[in-house]
Amino acid sequence: PGRLLLTDHGTAERPFPITFVGGKGGVGKTTLAAAHALALADTGHRVLVMSTDPAHSLGDVLEAKLEDEPVQVAPGLWAAEPDPDAAVRRRIAQVLEDAHRAVPREVMPAVRRHLEQAGSSPGMAESALADLLVDRMEEVGSTWEALVVDSAPTGHLLRLLDLPALLTPWVVGLARRRERARRAEAFADVVGGEEESDPLLERLHARRHRLERAADRMRRDAVVRLVTLPRRMVLAETARAVERLTDSGFRLAPVVVNQIPAGHTSGPDTAEALAATRERFAHLGTVEIPLQETEPTGPGRLRALADHLAPR
Repeated sequence: PGRLLLTDHGTAERPFPITFVGGKGGVGKTTLAAAHALALADTGHRVLVMSTDPAHSLGDVLEAKLEDEPVQVAPGLWAAEPDPDAAVRRRIAQVLEDAHRAVPREVMPAVRRHLEQAGSSPGMAESALADLLVDRMEEVGSTWEALVVDSAPTGHLLRLLDLPALLTPWVVGLARRRERARRAEAFADVVGGEEESDPLLERLHARRHRLERAADRMRRDAVVRLVTLPRRMVLAETARAVERLTDSGFRLAPVVVNQIPAGHTSGPDTAEALAATRERFAHLGTVEIPLQETEPTGPGRLRALADHLAPR
C-alpha cells in the first residue's frame, strides 16, 4: 500500500494530497475510496475520507456509524458523511442572522420566505455540500495530510468540481450590487459619522475568496480517480468524464476497472470491453480489480482490496 500513495498522489517530490474518487453509480467507487483511504492511513498518514454523495453508503462500507463531523474508524483514518439537509439548514440560519443585521425589519418576512423556497431547490444541497468540502480542503496540510472524497456519480462530480469557478462570478456580482446599494444609502444620508460594517457584504467577499482558493487548489493539489466496469456503456460514460475533466484542467489518476470476472466466467463481451477500456485509457493507464468473492466491507476486506490498487 505504500506504493499507492505515489500512484494516486503524484510523485515523492510533489504529492497530491486530495483525491476525488468518482464514476457512474454502482461501479464500486465508495468501496474503492474507502480502500484507498485506509491504505494511505496504513502508511502512517492522517487521512480523512468523506462522502459528497447524497446516497450515502460510506458508513456501510467501513462498517461504522458516520456523522457530519469526522469520526475515527481505524488508526490514522477518520470518516464523515455530511447530511446535505442539515447543511442547507445551517446555511439558511447563517444568512438570516446576517440579514437581521443588514436588512430593515419590515423586509425580513420576505427574506425568510425567499430563503425557505431556495432551501428546497435542487441545487441547494449540492451547493451546501460543496461548502462543506471546501471547509475540509482548507484543513488539508494542518488537520489532515490527505483527503479522499467519495464523490457523487459522474455528473454530480463534474458539477461539484466546477462549482467554485461557476459561483465566483455570481458572488462578485452580488457583492457589487450590495456595494452600490451601500453607496446610495451613504449618499442619501449626508449626516456623516463612521460607516457601519456590512456583515452581508463581508460574507460575500469572504465566500468569493474561499471559492477562488478552492478552485485553484483543486487544479493544483487534487487528482481525480475514475472507476469504471468492463462494460461498453460504462466505458462510454467514463470516456466522456475523462474528456470533460481534462478540458477543465484537472489531473487524472489511472482509471480503475472494477469487478472483472475470472477468466472462465467473463465471456466475450467482457473481454472485448476490457480490451477497449485498456486501449481508450492507455494515456492514463488502468488498474484492474478482480470481482471479489465476498462483499468487501470492513477494514480487513478493504485492506485486501487495496492491495490490488498498488502498481505492479
